[in-house]
Amino acid sequence: MRKIFLKLENTGLIMSKGTILLVDDEQTLLESVRYDLEKEGYQVAIAENGETGIEKLRSGCYQVVVTDLKLEGLDGIQVLKEAKTLHPDSMVVILTGFGALDSAIDALRMGASDYLLKPCKREELLQRIGNCFERIELKKKIRLYEKILPVCCVCKKIRDDRGKEPGTGEWIGFEEFLVHHSSLDLSHGYCEDCFRETKEKKKR
Repeated sequence: MRKIFLKLENTGLIMSKGTILLVDDEQTLLESVRYDLEKEGYQVAIAENGETGIEKLRSGCYQVVVTDLKLEGLDGIQVLKEAKTLHPDSMVVILTGFGALDSAIDALRMGASDYLLKPCKREELLQRIGNCFERIELKKKIRLYEKILPVCCVCKKIRDDRGKEPGTGEWIGFEEFLVHHSSLDLSHGYCEDCFRETKEKKKR
């Protein structure tokens, strides 16, 4: 089934919903979770330990990383640190046993996006990963809006959304906007066209 999926994906008949790296030393869990995620349309890579996981992070970019907290050798915290260092926008989900819950909470403070207690249900895992991709898309939209300068087509005022939720900023004049958002000092004068027009008006 997985080979058929990969062949279809390579031909472009199936569009990947996103890239995921799974890091866990339980081979059975790796394969079953990969199967479930690929069935949902994700492109999935696996790593059997922290060292391999970090190697994959250094050689490629994954939008979501799902890693077990307790691994032989380099643990999930080290995978988390490397993922956030190499790809700050990546979402990292920590898998942990109930006994290591405090460590999972610490991982959230270090930049992890979410954590799940093992064993976790298939539906819950898919929902949490889906939430990660929704947050990624939201960040993209926010960045897109930040690059757009809303200008009124009538009065030419500018909506100042910087530092606020897009669409909620105050409408201010162009000069005021420049003063607030640049290090430039304004000087007033006439361009050639306006100078001629003003001169003509005075003659009348």
